[in-house]
Amino acid sequence: NEITQPDDILAAVRDVILPKLDNTRWFVDFSNSLDMGKTDKGVNGDGPYNIQPISVFWAKKTYPFNSEVGSVGINDYEGLKRFIPEKNMVMPEYNPATKRERIDSVWRYHTYIGYENYIDKYGKPKDVKDFAEKAQLVNYDQYRALMEGFSSHMWDWYTGTIIWKTQNPWSAMRGQMYDYYLDPNACLYGLHSGSAPVHIMFNPTDSTVSAVNNTFVELKHITATIKLYDMLGVATPVTTLIKDIPQSGIISLLDIKKEVAAAATAKGAFLALKLTDANKKIISDNIYWLADKAGEYSGLNEIAASKLTVTAKQIAKGKIAVTLTNSKQAPVAFFNRISLLNPQTKERVLPVFYSDNYVSVLPGEQKTVVIDHNLLVSNPKVSIRGWNLTERLVEVKK
Repeated sequence: NEITQPDDILAAVRDVILPKLDNTRWFVDFSNSLDMGKTDKGVNGDGPYNIQPISVFWAKKTYPFNSEVGSVGINDYEGLKRFIPEKNMVMPEYNPATKRERIDSVWRYHTYIGYENYIDKYGKPKDVKDFAEKAQLVNYDQYRALMEGFSSHMWDWYTGTIIWKTQNPWSAMRGQMYDYYLDPNACLYGLHSGSAPVHIMFNPTDSTVSAVNNTFVELKHITATIKLYDMLGVATPVTTLIKDIPQSGIISLLDIKKEVAAAATAKGAFLALKLTDANKKIISDNIYWLADKAGEYSGLNEIAASKLTVTAKQIAKGKIAVTLTNSKQAPVAFFNRISLLNPQTKERVLPVFYSDNYVSVLPGEQKTVVIDHNLLVSNPKVSIRGWNLTERLVEVKK
C-alpha cells in the first residue's frame, strides 16, 4: 500500500509471473500509482481529504482513477470528551481574512484537519459542544454529497469510488465514520444515504432531481415525490412523477431551480424527496436543508421547537425499535441523534448499530430506527436530541 515493492519482486511479478499466468490484467505497482492518476487529460493522484464545497463532488471530474477520497469527520461532544482533556476543549476559530483556523495543540496532535467557515454558516458556535454539534451537519452533508456526486456520473465519468477512511485505529479527528471507541458520527449516515442502492437526490450545481438504481433489476412504475417545506413546516408540493428506473443506471427527473429559489431565498428551506413503489412502500427518502441567498442557514436558527413524539420498544433480544412521530401542525423535526445509554452510568453503550441516525421527520410523518445492541444490563434508556429538540430520555417498553 502506497509504497512500491522491492525491485526484484516488482520486476518478477510485473514482467514474468503475471504475463505468464494472465496477460489480460492491468498491473498496478502500488495503491496510488501514477499510472492511475496521471494522464494527458490531467493529474489527480489521491484525495482530497479535507472539506470541499458540495459542488466539487458533483462537478469536478478526476482523471482517470482516484484511488481514495475523503473529508472531515470529528466526533460530537460526547466523543471528544473521551480523549480531549478539559483544558484543551478549545473551539477552533476560523479567520476569514487568512482563511485559516486557530487550533489547540491537542486537537492538532489528533490530526484535526479543519472545517474552515462551513460551521459558521449555521451561526457562530458558542462553545465546543455547539461547534461539535454543528460539525455533524457538515459531516453528513459532505459524505452524502461525495457519494451522490460520484454516482451521478455512474458509467459516464466513474465506475466506482473508494472512501478513505471508515475509522481510525487511534483517537484521531479526521476522515472517520466512527471513532476509535466505535461511536458513529453523522458521516456514517450521510454515507448510508448517498450510497443507498436505490436513491433519489438533488444536484446543487444545476438544481435537478435524479434517481439512481445500483441494483441489477429495472424498477417499474416508481413514484417520485418532490416537496419543499419552509421553517414553519408548511409544504409546497412541486411534482409527483411515475417513472421506470433502469438497472445499474440513473435518470434525470426534473429541474427545480425556480422552485428552490422561490422557497429558499429568504431563510432557506427543506427539500423532501421520496421514491415509492407500486405498493406505496418507501424505497428512498432524502431530506436536504437548503441555504438562503447568502449561502447561510439563517432559517434554522429561527425554527420553532420540535413537536416530536418518541417511543421505544424492545422487539427482540438486543433489538429496540425507536419510533419518531411528528405532528401535522409542526415544523420539520430536524437532525435527531439517537443514542442508547447504560442506565447505571448514563453513558452511551458502545458499540451499538443503528439502522439510521441523525434523522429528520417531516410534519405528519413517522420514522423508525432499529437499535441492535449487546448490553448485558437491563432497562437501557434511549436518548434523543435534535436541532430543535432538547435532549430527552425514553424508557424502553418490553
